[in-house]
Amino acid sequence: MNIYVGNLAYSITEDDLREAFGSYGEISSVSLITDKFSGESKGFGFVEMPNNSEADAAIKGLNETPMKGRNVKVNQAK
Repeated sequence: MNIYVGNLAYSITEDDLREAFGSYGEISSVSLITDKFSGESKGFGFVEMPNNSEADAAIKGLNETPMKGRNVKVNQAK
């Protein structure tokens, strides 16, 4: 399942997301979306988890939780 993660602090790294989501199960990929000119984070990204039940648990467990000072939005990517 592809999971959208939004409202991220600009200091969050892919490793931070991998660590947070990794406690819920296997992760196949993590990508932070960055500005192509400045290279800075745009404040959102995607996490791909192959197991849907683990992905659902991660969405429920991490949505609206604080990460580096901001409450993150986590839901299934559309």
